[in-house]
Amino acid sequence: MKLNALRLVFTLFTFSVLNAQIIGKVQDETENFPLEYATIALYDQDDKSLVTGVISKEDGTFKIEKIKRGLYYIEASFVGYQTKTISNIEITKGTKQVNLGDIQLVLGNQLNEIEIRAERSTVINKIDRQVFDSKSFQSSQGGTATDVIRNLPSVSMDGLGEISLRGSKGFAVLINGKPVQGDAQMVLGQLPANTIERVELITAPSAKYDPEGKGGILNVITKKGATNGTYVQVGVRGGFPSIEPYDTQEPARRYGIDATVNNKTDKWNLSLGASYQRNDKTGRREGQLWIVNENENKQSFMPSDGERSFDDINFNGRFSVDFTPDEKNEFSLGFFAGEHTKDRLADITYYDNHAVSPIGSENRLYTFSYYNHNLRTRKGDFVLGSFDYSHTFNNESNLKTSALYEYTFLGGPTYNDNVDTPAYNEIYQQEYNTNDNPLHGVRVNIDYKWKPFTFGVLETGYQFRELDHKGDFVYERDGIVVPEFSSNIELKRVIHSGYAQLTGNSGDWDYSAGARLESMDRNYTEALLSDTAPNEYTYDFVKLFPSASLQYAINEDTNLKAAYSKRIERTTTFKMNSFAEREHSEVFEQGDNRLLPEFIDLVELGVTKDFDNKNSIYATAYYRKTDNVINRVNTLAYESNGAVIDSILNRVYSNVGKSKAYGLELGAQFKATKNWSNFVGANIYNYDINGEFVFRHRDGVTRTYDVNSNNTIYSFNVNSTYAFWKNATAQFTFNYLSETNTAQGEDSRFYSPNLTLKKSFLDNKLNLTLQWQNIDMGILNSNEQSIATTRANEFYTYTNYVYEVDVVTLNLTYTFNKVKNKAKFIESEFGKREF
Repeated sequence: MKLNALRLVFTLFTFSVLNAQIIGKVQDETENFPLEYATIALYDQDDKSLVTGVISKEDGTFKIEKIKRGLYYIEASFVGYQTKTISNIEITKGTKQVNLGDIQLVLGNQLNEIEIRAERSTVINKIDRQVFDSKSFQSSQGGTATDVIRNLPSVSMDGLGEISLRGSKGFAVLINGKPVQGDAQMVLGQLPANTIERVELITAPSAKYDPEGKGGILNVITKKGATNGTYVQVGVRGGFPSIEPYDTQEPARRYGIDATVNNKTDKWNLSLGASYQRNDKTGRREGQLWIVNENENKQSFMPSDGERSFDDINFNGRFSVDFTPDEKNEFSLGFFAGEHTKDRLADITYYDNHAVSPIGSENRLYTFSYYNHNLRTRKGDFVLGSFDYSHTFNNESNLKTSALYEYTFLGGPTYNDNVDTPAYNEIYQQEYNTNDNPLHGVRVNIDYKWKPFTFGVLETGYQFRELDHKGDFVYERDGIVVPEFSSNIELKRVIHSGYAQLTGNSGDWDYSAGARLESMDRNYTEALLSDTAPNEYTYDFVKLFPSASLQYAINEDTNLKAAYSKRIERTTTFKMNSFAEREHSEVFEQGDNRLLPEFIDLVELGVTKDFDNKNSIYATAYYRKTDNVINRVNTLAYESNGAVIDSILNRVYSNVGKSKAYGLELGAQFKATKNWSNFVGANIYNYDINGEFVFRHRDGVTRTYDVNSNNTIYSFNVNSTYAFWKNATAQFTFNYLSETNTAQGEDSRFYSPNLTLKKSFLDNKLNLTLQWQNIDMGILNSNEQSIATTRANEFYTYTNYVYEVDVVTLNLTYTFNKVKNKAKFIESEFGKREF
């Protein structure tokens, strides 16, 4: 009996020792968002020795298990935050669990309650992403998400305003972790910058994310409720008159207003928002076009010059409500409605030395000059709603469901009038294109997360996506419908996908591995008005998209990481429409009805080093291989009988072969002095395109063109901020992109310097921001880029875009109730991709 009793006592003692645990949750003190991958170290309070340590989960929670009896303290730390110590944690014989609750970490070095000057780290490196604080980019205030994104180290922007991630314009956008199928450029262009909390750059995404986006993922986190109360913020923006007129017909107008109202209680979080923005841009376009017609022994030369300006109007309303009845359940409902109108005016004069002559001769067969009025209006009305539900089970597993429906109406006419010059009293030709593009989109997600193993967390999920996009295109010439250029198209796409992913850590190692299986059915139909029946093109696949990432902590300040991800870049309806549309006097634009999606393999290897809370560096080497590369290319334009048109090119979207990119990405944040902080990012890579593309003319003739292009490209972004005192700062940013090769030519370098002055008043409730964008002063070539394409013995094009410089705007933001309470909103899922 005595022996059995001793065994029982020993068993109970052992059980109590092995099952004692400490739990808690690590959060940001200012905004209360959870801190994933925070370090929680457990120390013996008597001898200060380290006992063990863990890393917080995605929701900020942590658990330290199998703790012996004793007196302990913990240190919770995260890059860019002050370390917090909690002492006198006692584990006794009967202790099974100690709950430390919410552990609030403070960003930067806050001094005291009399003068708080917390400074956030610009970038925080994690195993699978880099996290950038939007508040570090003051030059974006009053603008859009695009103005925030363009300052990131891997991002560059060209003269057309198109964003590239590691040299790729194909990347996916998430809003608060939710995938957006709309055009990334348009999504970022509609989201006000002052609603953004931070941006996460995920260059090698895991299997739990949709595999779309060859450059990776930009996850934009909007501000959300943190404490109970009512929060109201109103921002207004006004632009000064243009310094450079550019001989435009109308001056640029720049103004806007954005308002957010948020009310939060323990169970409810209600957000309302509305925005109206007008952001016109003026400029000029200088061009040359040279075409060789060997069949008829003719060459055509067309120099041109004229206005190229944009009227850009965007307004929207936003609504979301979150309901949390208890700790285990959360419901979210959101609506978004908006309208975006963009008028591009290109009034170009084709000079009197526009001539056609025999090849190799200066004897002109004829000379012709004219004035071309070209106005392209693009409109988009967006209405969408989403519903989310999340449930946490007793075993701490979590189920999330999400559903989104979108209706988008796209359209807009293009006016193309050729008029005599300089009298302007005779119309040679009037062309009119218009289209109606209703779009319906549905997305449903189910995700489940639990920990069936001691060595990691398992995540599984299923996603359904459906797209139905129709288009009715009408082409008129001199008021008469032209059947051979008027068409009806429809793209239907259904995607089913499921994934499984394991994430965990062991000692100094963090790891993640998974795979996503996807089935896609694409059906595209098109028909001219003159056709009796539509042509149908189908494309289906079932593919596996694996991913893996690994990180090793050399010490608490230095990490090595490696990752692999397989991606896809899907086609849009616009790029598949094979019927020509008259975009300019000298350009027909069309797509390819057999266009294949791009498939991408990405490998990267990186190192991060933190010196203290204010200084860090990182470097990432990467390799990206792309099959079925989609490029915009030029070909000679032909009449229906096969004859070359003297002064018009076909601009075609086509698969042009394969590409490879070898690159190195670098970044550093450092404080030069106590008041002067800097962030520098750079990207250098070698880009090679090799293959061919096939142009299928409606005359039945198929033409094949070779593609072979190679170049080393680099870009860098500088962000330098100086604090004059606690509520006044000056920030200088500089964005530079070198010469870039394309399938048929080269884009010139492009750069933009910007200066922002910010002053806060009334206990930081009122913020005044003065921006000087695209600094030029008549001595630089800021905001200017030329694009050249060529094919030997066929054509040469050169277009120089001169965009407005020395733009000055004033932004005023007032917060009526300065609690740490902000709003989050949904964004368009499908239609903006086609805008």
